[in-house]
Amino acid sequence: MTEEELNALDKEVRKLKRIASEWAAQLHDLVEDRLPAGYLEIPDIAQSTFDACKAWAEAKARLEVAQKS
Repeated sequence: MTEEELNALDKEVRKLKRIASEWAAQLHDLVEDRLPAGYLEIPDIAQSTFDACKAWAEAKARLEVAQKS
């Protein structure tokens, strides 16, 4: 993998981490501010947070493998 490709993958990892953090913040806000009345929001926000964290973890794993090569 070229240096340019590694940089692009690193940028993707950082972007996905930011997105995951934003979803985590929404989940935190739900817990802190809107529960128990907003309980119906839990499944959607939790799933989106999970998906964002999973996407970040997968990209991070790809980056770690690429860096070792």
